[in-house]
Amino acid sequence: MDYIDYYKILGVNKDATAEDIKKAYRKLARKHHPDLNPNDKEAVKLFQQINEAHEVLSDPEKRKKYDQYGADWKHADQFEEAKRQQQASGYSGGGNPFSGREHYAFNTDDGGDFSDFFASMFGSGGDGGRRRQTKFKGQDYRAALQINLSEAYKTHQQTFTVNGKNIRITVPAGIENRQEIKIAGYGAPGVNGGPNGDLYITFDIHNDTPFVRKDNDLYLDVPLDLYKAVLGGNETIDTMSGKVKLTIAPETQNGTKVRLKGKGFPVYKKDDVFGDLYVTYQIRLPRNLTEKEKELFKELAREAEKK
Repeated sequence: MDYIDYYKILGVNKDATAEDIKKAYRKLARKHHPDLNPNDKEAVKLFQQINEAHEVLSDPEKRKKYDQYGADWKHADQFEEAKRQQQASGYSGGGNPFSGREHYAFNTDDGGDFSDFFASMFGSGGDGGRRRQTKFKGQDYRAALQINLSEAYKTHQQTFTVNGKNIRITVPAGIENRQEIKIAGYGAPGVNGGPNGDLYITFDIHNDTPFVRKDNDLYLDVPLDLYKAVLGGNETIDTMSGKVKLTIAPETQNGTKVRLKGKGFPVYKKDDVFGDLYVTYQIRLPRNLTEKEKELFKELAREAEKK
């Protein structure tokens, strides 16, 4: 595994405080952001390294593992577990496998001695590789994918890039905001022939529609002319599956809500199952009345007073 000195990337010392790391990251991120360095592949690579360094060093637990294990920090938990198992089961290869190594192996930050330590521990050392090598699953990757609500309404395909690889996935209709799905085997390569890690994708859904989504139901405010609200009539509206003609009852009140069954959002991984659409009428008062219109309203007001 290639070793990247995260402290060097951010230009801070190993005893840097969390605030020192945050300040260094912000300064470098602004300077090397791809938007400020168009068509500069090196700037993009450096920006990714800056983000990676900040992600690790700003997290106390990850930083501790990085300081202790260097390039192999992502496998720290697996290595620690293997070490405990080795100690619990005893060592039959003669001598103490930790003797002469333990002191520097767990304090190195260049990855070299650490890898040599585990080579002896897992079977490629002094006994000619007769001991079984322990296989480790590769590190899981995580990525965020932004899509529009109109895209989430239908099953469709998305292509995106993770660690330089183009990945094409099918996104099922009805995917929810912040929902996470797993793509097996698309994480980091395994260690000693172990399986690849997995890729976890979190969806960030942007609402590009006039609808408000709550679970599988949709909500829509529909403006309604005063005359139509009073006298009744028809109103054609757009739904996510096409246009629908509504019948407006006479004397419809402001805030009246109607339900359109099955005109909501598709239910995730359930074919032809949809939520409902709730339409709320917002009565719109007329503006810029003519003198004749004003007189007619006055007449209506006088008639109302007689009731």
